[in-house]
Amino acid sequence: MPILINGKNLTVDEVIRVARRGEEVRICEESKIAVKKARDYVDRKLSEGAIIYGLTTGFGKFSDTFISCEETADLQRNLIISHTCALGQPLPKETVRAAMLLRCNALSRGNSGIRPQTLYTLVDMLNKGVHPQIPEKGSLGASGDLAPLSHMVLTMIGEGEAEYKGEIMAGKKAMEKAGIPIIRLEAKEGLALINGTQIMTAIGVNVLWDAMNLLKVSDIAAAMTGEALNAVKKAYDHKVHDLRGHKGQKDSAENLLKLLDGSDNAHELNKNKVQDPYSLRCVPQVHGASRDAVWYVYEAVSREINAVTDNPLIFPEEDEVISGGNFHGQPMALAFDFLKNAVAELADISERRSERLINPQLSEGLEPFLTKHGGVCSGFMIAQYAAASMVSENKIYAHPASVDSIPSSGNQEDHVSMGTTAARTAAMILDNSQKVLGIELFAASQGIWLRGEKGLSEATKAAYDFIRKTVKPVDQDIIMHYEIKKFDEMIKNNEIVEAVEKITGPLK
Repeated sequence: MPILINGKNLTVDEVIRVARRGEEVRICEESKIAVKKARDYVDRKLSEGAIIYGLTTGFGKFSDTFISCEETADLQRNLIISHTCALGQPLPKETVRAAMLLRCNALSRGNSGIRPQTLYTLVDMLNKGVHPQIPEKGSLGASGDLAPLSHMVLTMIGEGEAEYKGEIMAGKKAMEKAGIPIIRLEAKEGLALINGTQIMTAIGVNVLWDAMNLLKVSDIAAAMTGEALNAVKKAYDHKVHDLRGHKGQKDSAENLLKLLDGSDNAHELNKNKVQDPYSLRCVPQVHGASRDAVWYVYEAVSREINAVTDNPLIFPEEDEVISGGNFHGQPMALAFDFLKNAVAELADISERRSERLINPQLSEGLEPFLTKHGGVCSGFMIAQYAAASMVSENKIYAHPASVDSIPSSGNQEDHVSMGTTAARTAAMILDNSQKVLGIELFAASQGIWLRGEKGLSEATKAAYDFIRKTVKPVDQDIIMHYEIKKFDEMIKNNEIVEAVEKITGPLK
């Protein structure tokens, strides 16, 4: 079934399905009516000679410059051409598709004044796989993502470059091959297409989705490390976590008990030690806090993907055109900065668990650096270096982008959100954190092998057996890079979670 959009109830799951699986999108009938009504209202105001920002005036500092009706089409085209200043590597296809969908969803609300056929052009591009090449850098996240979204619109008017069926080509050629007529922008349309938070939100929603999966990976990795280090399970008892009451903490503790149920290695109590170090004992508290942060971001993003964020906004029923500030990205900037910290902490504590597995002073009797041939072989010594490097790099990216601002447009736009920078650095932290968790899974599976592969719970055995399908135990030193990449891929593809959930059912 196609995903029907009306600007009101699109879900995060639906965005991911369109962005990554290419599911079809259609505009609801009610939205078609609303879009036409708003456009009819705009045309009427134009015929009356009304002075409206972005329709019959310039933009930003030029908002006090009147534009005649004869020049409004040139105004919109010039807006797009002049604003295509983004630079850097092209955004990934799933980000571009998410941005196109979110722009369509916002426009379908009927408060932007765009022509129906212009909206349908963008929907056709999405459904037929015409993906504009959008450079990653250049947005202040204040008047929306003006520069990158302008590159999206270039393809609609037959300019720029686009990817179509795996090939990068001129935008006009891509549109021709897909059988989609290019458009000539009319009054209000250029502004309606680029004045919004869709790039930052598209980047962020993809990071959010993978972060939600990484929370499960983190609990699985901690459980496997617990198997290798004879963890004390009593610290995960629900009575402890009920006394504090944080939902994420309780969910993580429940996951850990489910994952370690039946283990002969992780015990309720351990006669050889009273308690574990924080990186094992406090997993629910640390992972749980990240869970609660991610849930906050989920709720914020769920609102934003159904928000109308361009300017001015059209209210045909009230006979009003209001110039406001919904394009300002601060709600997303703060959310994605929070997401950065939440994901970075998953890597931070994971690296400490890897250190405990690898360091002979901390590893509960495991062979030093997880090798049977210490001295001749270095084993996992430098794997921990790599994890530590990425954890430290995350600390740089985790600096909040939202506390920065720089004035633009002649000081008319004198406070900006840097929300797109927050989303982009969140993606960098996510990538590093996935790799750090991969190193922990690699080290934990090696520790389990050195222990004799005995006494595992059903859930951790499922994870271990899945790992062993592609990664063999390390007896002699090998090129570690290739094996670490395999773990990175199984995390990114969510395969390790799927293997475990076949035993446990859905983890929280």
